[in-house]
Amino acid sequence: MDKLFAVIPAAGIGTRMQSEVPKQYLPLQSRKVLDCTLKHFCRHREIDAVVVPLAEHDHWWSTLELADHEKIISTNGGEERCHSVLNGLRSLANMASSDDWVLVHDAARPCLRQADLDKLISTVRTAKHGGILALPVRDTMKRGDDSGYVLETVERTNLWHALTPQMFRLGELQDSIEHALQKKLLITDEASAMELSGHNVLLVEGHADNIKITHPQDLSLADLYLSNQEKS
Repeated sequence: MDKLFAVIPAAGIGTRMQSEVPKQYLPLQSRKVLDCTLKHFCRHREIDAVVVPLAEHDHWWSTLELADHEKIISTNGGEERCHSVLNGLRSLANMASSDDWVLVHDAARPCLRQADLDKLISTVRTAKHGGILALPVRDTMKRGDDSGYVLETVERTNLWHALTPQMFRLGELQDSIEHALQKKLLITDEASAMELSGHNVLLVEGHADNIKITHPQDLSLADLYLSNQEKS
């Protein structure tokens, strides 16, 4: 069976959190957000290594419980998320083949359910190019203008919220990101790069509590979700 790796880009500064500390290093349930995220991948029996691209002057990484975990490899991040992911993929060159699978997950998504991770891995292994965790849109969708007024109501049928992890073949994903950057396109998720290269991306339904911590109030919500998951 092909090997499985994970890349967790953690070089962002999270300006919308209004904090001097990057959001991935903020406290969450007596740990750091990034520790809560990494544990899902470090403890997974199928994942061979976890690559964490970091900012050049990261002063917080060494404070993590999992910084020295045997599965973790830290490397240099980049200016944007896509650059960090690309650096992470390149760092796997000596231990992975182009046909091996790579999971890319947001550092600030600590509430990933183990069952969703298992479901994504088992489902995507049967797909040709890869797939992502996603959530069907349930609310009425509006498109607005630059002044904040509604332009139109968008039909929500077949609309999905893209989540992470996103899982693809290492070689195809690396080529797709490099191709997008050559076109000067700063992609916001890996699926976008794969789509630009003409690859089909499978949607695998996940849970709504797999939130990305972006604003200050998200920390308390993540704490609630993690507590509820532990009770279930």
